[in-house]
Amino acid sequence: MLPALYALLIWWASTVLVLYLDSLPSRTYRWSLLAATALLPVALIVLELAARSPTPGGAYVAFTAALLVWAWLELTFLTGVVTGPRQEGCPEGSVGWRRFGYAVQALLWHELAILAGGVLVLALTWDAPNQVGFWTYAILWVMRISAKLNVYLGVPNLSEDLLPEPVAYLKSYLGRRPMNLLFPFSVSFGTIGVVLLAQAAMQADAGAFLATAYMLATALLALAVLEHWFLVLPIRDAALWRWAVSTRAAHDQDGKMDSHDRERVSLAAGPAWAASAPVPLPTRWRRR
Repeated sequence: MLPALYALLIWWASTVLVLYLDSLPSRTYRWSLLAATALLPVALIVLELAARSPTPGGAYVAFTAALLVWAWLELTFLTGVVTGPRQEGCPEGSVGWRRFGYAVQALLWHELAILAGGVLVLALTWDAPNQVGFWTYAILWVMRISAKLNVYLGVPNLSEDLLPEPVAYLKSYLGRRPMNLLFPFSVSFGTIGVVLLAQAAMQADAGAFLATAYMLATALLALAVLEHWFLVLPIRDAALWRWAVSTRAAHDQDGKMDSHDRERVSLAAGPAWAASAPVPLPTRWRRR
């Protein structure tokens, strides 16, 4: 169970780090992004080196490096640096494919950045004996797409009040419904994947490396499925993240809280969708 515990710890730590940096005053963004961007090539080099090492240690390193790459993508999105060509709310009255088109425009550059990151990770690990880095990135990518589609189609716990200010306009693209048709498929296929990966990890002939690799992937996918359930269950994961965003109360030099600090508190679509209580959407949003 050590790989599962490690996956939980490093996933939690990376999420808290992104939330903390995102909750700081906007004047700190350039330094956070500069540091994260300087760390990105290091993570990619480490990922490539780890891919050549089919050992338990190599599996841990590849998993961590892939999470760092993903954290960079999340930070650029939540700070509003890489979002989409449309940086405004959904026009009132937009429904159906028109609304979906607007939503795609709002996220397009971010989605293309994730695609480019996936291609790069695949190229760095191509035909390598250690595929944990690519597995990690792929799980995060697929489950993030699932989460985005679910909050777009409608779930009870949107936590839209916790969207960071630079991307607060995305609130207008979310839908609040008791359930949507995609959700059962998301959690069902995710759960099947968890079971299959866990079975592979526990095979007697798996060996130390494969057992570690499969268990890391199992734990990460299980966490993603759990976060999907937080979208619909009357349970919130706010306690895991609330303390990490307490810096939103920081004041500017005049002693007044700026608009950025009043709004910034958390991730809306990523590995943590946390909130203390759901905030009703305006009527025009609920109709969508």
